[in-house]
Amino acid sequence: MYSRKHLLLAALLGLTVAAGAMAGKTRNVVLIVSDGLRPEEMFSGVEEDLLDPKNGGNWTPEKELRAKYWDSDPKVRRMLLFPFIWGTVGIKGQLLGNASAGSQAQVANGLAFSYPGYNEMASGIPDPRINSNEFGLNPNQTVFEWLSHRPGFKNKVDIFGTWETFHDIFNEPRSHLLIRSGATLVDAKDHSPSGQLLADLYKSTTRLEGTDPPDSFLTVSVLAHLKAHRPRVLFVGFGDTDNWAHSGRYDLVVETAHNFDAAVAALWNHMQSLPEYKDKTTFIITADHGRGHGLTEWKEHGVEEKGSENIWIAVIGPDTPARGERHNVAAVTQSQIAATIATLLGEDYQKAEPRAAKPLLDVLATP
Repeated sequence: MYSRKHLLLAALLGLTVAAGAMAGKTRNVVLIVSDGLRPEEMFSGVEEDLLDPKNGGNWTPEKELRAKYWDSDPKVRRMLLFPFIWGTVGIKGQLLGNASAGSQAQVANGLAFSYPGYNEMASGIPDPRINSNEFGLNPNQTVFEWLSHRPGFKNKVDIFGTWETFHDIFNEPRSHLLIRSGATLVDAKDHSPSGQLLADLYKSTTRLEGTDPPDSFLTVSVLAHLKAHRPRVLFVGFGDTDNWAHSGRYDLVVETAHNFDAAVAALWNHMQSLPEYKDKTTFIITADHGRGHGLTEWKEHGVEEKGSENIWIAVIGPDTPARGERHNVAAVTQSQIAATIATLLGEDYQKAEPRAAKPLLDVLATP
């Protein structure tokens, strides 16, 4: 149930809230994740100590990295690294998770690595059973699976990502969602010249991990998919920020984070150019976990690396007030994302799944 304060805030925003659903302008939601991208970089830009190749493992000359991404002002640094997120989302939307500004966003699963994080954000349920990236098929129904059975959403919910494990996280055999990730990200049925080129590039590209393609394949695949399909709910999972951090290459973490920002911008601008999506679409952008601090622990994450529980959440769309970086607001958790997706679409996920955390609407509406 929503509080009197929540209903008042909704009324002030011109929204209608009833039985856990919101009648707003959002008709489509895109959840975008950059695996393991730290709040440190999101809110302060590059970390100076890690520009030193002795600490960052960089092959790129420090002078070159400083020329592109360094400034003594953290607000300038973050704009250099994430020009779309801070130049558009930071003006027209909201960002949560800068603890130093009184805005805390964390995982609730207590493990701070990938599978528990993706399950938490997609189902709204921090599940202690899920304690390994090799857990297998997810026993929890995600909000994506649930929405695919709601009126108006059949064959309108799609999953795209670089990580092969998304097939398990979104339980492909049970959910019957369209899931293109890992080896299936490149559409084998696309025999067009561009589709064949992408398939040939995938076969000839050296991959960092298993069948997972680089992030660049994801951006191209999602944009190509939108030419022929118009999903109402879309998950897009990028992985290179985590892969390069584990590899101890801060220079490539930085370049990948910058490219991630460009990919989000390309997707936003393309969707805003289509009548089905223009001024009707909300983007939720986040990370599945944080990472450790210091000169070595930035490479890893988990319960032994303090700070890994910290994440960030950015939201932009027609029902999100333009308040930019939030200060002194209530703490939020990753588990609130699932119900937020449904609520924005006018659906009551918590009624179907009472274990799911409440949506972020209260915090987003708080002046």
